[in-house]
Amino acid sequence: MAKVGLIVGSLRTGAFTRLMARALPELAPSSLEFFTLEIGDLPFYNEDLETGSPPAPWTRFRHQVRSADGILFITPEYNRSIPGVLKNALDVGSRPWGQSAWDGKPAAVIGQSPGALGGMAAAHHLRQVLLAVNLAAMPHPEAYIPAVATLFDDSGRLQNAPTREFMTGFLQAFATWLERFPRPSGQ
Repeated sequence: MAKVGLIVGSLRTGAFTRLMARALPELAPSSLEFFTLEIGDLPFYNEDLETGSPPAPWTRFRHQVRSADGILFITPEYNRSIPGVLKNALDVGSRPWGQSAWDGKPAAVIGQSPGALGGMAAAHHLRQVLLAVNLAAMPHPEAYIPAVATLFDDSGRLQNAPTREFMTGFLQAFATWLERFPRPSGQ
């Protein structure tokens, strides 16, 4: 079983990215086990705080990232880019210099938005950052989910059949992608 850390790029309780994250376990192959990597409590990265005793949320987050076999990012699009909280999480995980928690991990990206482009600009921007911190982003299939506000029922369940089918295939491809990478030591 591969342990996949989910990173939701929005802090809003009712965010569509959170709804999508909740839908994934039902659509994924049984070989994937998900856990959420919370990013909302991470202090902004400031190298002055990178002492022998960095902020506890940074230490927790880095440990959780290291424990994951892979990382799945679900991002909204803010002004044709990723939310600042998501960029901060990437920065926190990549430090201190030479000790990146991301180093060499497989990853995948789901972009989504209420608009017609499905968060494509944010997903592409995120992929640039993933490359810089040495995360191996799955190249294909890409996931851009447009009109996300119309895909969930009143209880927050992903009810759109074509999207459910697409996400099932996407998660199967991610499971196959994860098989290409060695697991973190001690697992």
